[in-house]
Amino acid sequence: MTPSRLTGLYAIADTFYLDDAQLLKAVTSAIEGGARVIQYRDKKHDAKKRVHQASEIAALCRQQNALFIVNDDVDLAQRVNADGVHLGRDDIPLAVARVQLGAKAIIGVSCYNELARALQAQTDGAGYVAFGRFFPSRTKPQAVLASPELLRAAKQKIHLPLVAIGGITPENGAALIAAGADALAVIEGVFGQKDIRAAVRRYAQLFNL
Repeated sequence: MTPSRLTGLYAIADTFYLDDAQLLKAVTSAIEGGARVIQYRDKKHDAKKRVHQASEIAALCRQQNALFIVNDDVDLAQRVNADGVHLGRDDIPLAVARVQLGAKAIIGVSCYNELARALQAQTDGAGYVAFGRFFPSRTKPQAVLASPELLRAAKQKIHLPLVAIGGITPENGAALIAAGADALAVIEGVFGQKDIRAAVRRYAQLFNL
């Protein structure tokens, strides 16, 4: 599994929006709707629960040919044999994660609104870079604001998949794709909706998938 497959809807399964009973069913619906990438994001459970949940999602993604990324936790990603991990500013360095996970792992890096950070991530061997937030976001309302112009500039210098995140809807996502985004990362727009499968299809249609 390679970063070249990282395109389309990147659905972030955040346990803030999904209780334990809903989680696997919700992820299944997202994949059935057309999500190409699933990220497991958890900020509330203990290690045992996290391993259980991530293992179930990893198995599902393998069955359905979707990429599975773990947010922040390199140890967990390794333990459940995830396709990769996503790292923010306060997580372990990319080089350390690469040693632990190996050459084939997809390591994504949050670059906020910083092209220089993305260029460094590319040099350091990232699998993709993520920019945002692009629009008001209830998940991270204080996050720095990025612009479509940043995506256009990145497209000229970054030869990795570009992921856009932050308040993205089916109505505003097309402009980000036109600016250079290869994937749209969404939390509430997918997992905060009553019909997850239908919500995903609206995003997938932006990519003609």
